[in-house]
Amino acid sequence: MFESLSRKKNRAEELEKLLADHEVLKDRTLYQRYAKELSSTSSIVQKYDDYLLCEQEKSKLESMLAEKHEPDFMELAKSEIGELEIKLGRLKSELEQMLIADDPDADRNVIMEIRAGTGGLEASLFAADLFRMYSKYAQNRGWKVDVMNTSTSEAGGIKEVVFAVEGSDVYKRFQYESGTHRVQRVPTTESQGRIHTSAVTVAVLPEAEEIDVSIDPKDIRMDVYRSGGHGGQSVNTTDSAVRITHIPTDIVVICQDERSQLKNKIKAMKVLRSRIFDKARQEHADKISKHRKSQVGTGDRSEKIRTYNFPDRRITDHRIGLTLHKLEAILGGDLEEIITGLMVADKKARIERL
Repeated sequence: MFESLSRKKNRAEELEKLLADHEVLKDRTLYQRYAKELSSTSSIVQKYDDYLLCEQEKSKLESMLAEKHEPDFMELAKSEIGELEIKLGRLKSELEQMLIADDPDADRNVIMEIRAGTGGLEASLFAADLFRMYSKYAQNRGWKVDVMNTSTSEAGGIKEVVFAVEGSDVYKRFQYESGTHRVQRVPTTESQGRIHTSAVTVAVLPEAEEIDVSIDPKDIRMDVYRSGGHGGQSVNTTDSAVRITHIPTDIVVICQDERSQLKNKIKAMKVLRSRIFDKARQEHADKISKHRKSQVGTGDRSEKIRTYNFPDRRITDHRIGLTLHKLEAILGGDLEEIITGLMVADKKARIERL
């Protein structure tokens, strides 16, 4: 815990120097990025400074107690040391809670990506079910959903959908949804009544702001074309669909749901920034955390996190061993019990690591 606090304190001191640097002052975007980072750590660093000061006072009194043996002084020093130990215990507990809750991305909006995996048409139909589930949950919490790109299949299925969710504590609550969602049910096309297993992947990216990611215009290639609708029909007669390729990372983003090319470009850039930001976060987490795979929300897209069993009306979240027999309600947007369980388990895991 104290190694983490020490790193935060060193980084805060580094940021203070950077914010006073003339080159940084001239770069508005960079200055905002550093100021935002410093602001996010100021309260915990201040609390850590209080802890260190209290610790220094205690050490000083203990040294004086070892040198002086006057009864009056010894009694007073022991009393003050006792008070300082109580204060240190309280500060340590507060620092632990602050570290557990310390997630600078918690209040960010998110970009969510749902893709049909193994299972063909059945997987695309389940992808549509998940999109409706998340949309209804967002609606229940008063969040805004903005679809950026959709690729549909026959019978109302979705091959891929990319959408933004805006509101309070969106990433805090949706971050655990990244991973592989498995469905077990009898497809409508199955004449023998056999249960099929299909899979859908969900990615949850904290939405990046311009100050988080700097993209050189020379590093992107933009192509425009006519957006396609169901059965290959054209949605409109203008080249409004946008495909942006970020050359250094080979990340490709497509947006075609708006009739305006400019609006599609703005949305595509928002998704691109978030994907680059998420890639950097994942690489950083892999480097600094030996415990990442033991966390409840690893963000690993290949991890099978949940099974939706239709014959038994059962949903099981494999990370916390939670099984609920209310499939229809959950697919109808009643995700609160699952999300709360994941948040509690994650907090417990963080406390154990501390």
